[in-house]
Amino acid sequence: MRADRLLSLLLLLQNRGRMTAPRLAAELEVSVRTIHRDIDALGASGIPVLADRGPAGGYRLAEGYRTRLTGLTDTQADSLFLAGAPGPARELGLGADLAAAQLKLQAALPAALAERARRIQGRFHLDAPAWFREADPVPHLAQIAQAVWDQRVLRTHYRRWRGEVQRELHPLGLVLKGGIWYLVADAGGAVRTYRVSRFLAVDTAPEGFERPAAFELAAYWQESTGRLDAVLHQQTAELRLSPYGQRLLPMRFGAAGTRALAEADPADADGWVRLCLSVESQAIAVGDLLRLGTDAEVLGPPELRRALAETVTALAARYA
Repeated sequence: MRADRLLSLLLLLQNRGRMTAPRLAAELEVSVRTIHRDIDALGASGIPVLADRGPAGGYRLAEGYRTRLTGLTDTQADSLFLAGAPGPARELGLGADLAAAQLKLQAALPAALAERARRIQGRFHLDAPAWFREADPVPHLAQIAQAVWDQRVLRTHYRRWRGEVQRELHPLGLVLKGGIWYLVADAGGAVRTYRVSRFLAVDTAPEGFERPAAFELAAYWQESTGRLDAVLHQQTAELRLSPYGQRLLPMRFGAAGTRALAEADPADADGWVRLCLSVESQAIAVGDLLRLGTDAEVLGPPELRRALAETVTALAARYA
């Protein structure tokens, strides 16, 4: 375990440059004291690790030092070939580069690992988009990705729900979520998320911008999606569900449905259960709950039950 950690520590310093002991400890999930001991061990083995003191200090490798050691385990080599989804890479304009990189990696691997990698590719396939939904058209994706990489300002024409807007953006990163591409960008000092398919026009400006030093894309995305989920699911519906409705709930409501079932009351003699389900606004909840058909009964709140009854009555009158 320590040998793996020392190798990971060395590769972190090689790939990211200067890093503080607390940051290294967080990356490797160990204590700061352990990092100091590991740094001493690397130095004792002849690896030139330098310590810079002061507020901007940290550990770094001596200028020009690089190791050719990768130390890939079987499962680590396997994961590299699962990580490259060809569809998204092709949308970014990197399809040929990904294929070439995988060929080079296969050629560099020992024979046993190369054979495992070929088996992985033959037996597992990653398909990002959701079922029964065509991927968004993203004609500007490659240009946006280049601006993200080059830290160039984007002047954009964007379609919102409430109309179209012109925006000057500092592009910070791209995220692929459920087969949909999103751009995370700074717009006038506020970091926001934009659906790439809604850009009507994109122009890359000649000037660049300074990327916020403290910004981390993964951390922003996790916080942003958590905040969105909290905003969307502010209401709770009390339901009765048949046995078939209980099977439908996770398919219709995802994680919210799974959580609700886990906390459901014991089933009655007919197998029906009572539970509380987090739902979006009343207008959206009515449509979502109707997808459960006659295998669900909304018990409350009263205004949601009343809205469902009015919708069902109107549907019955239309089809009578």
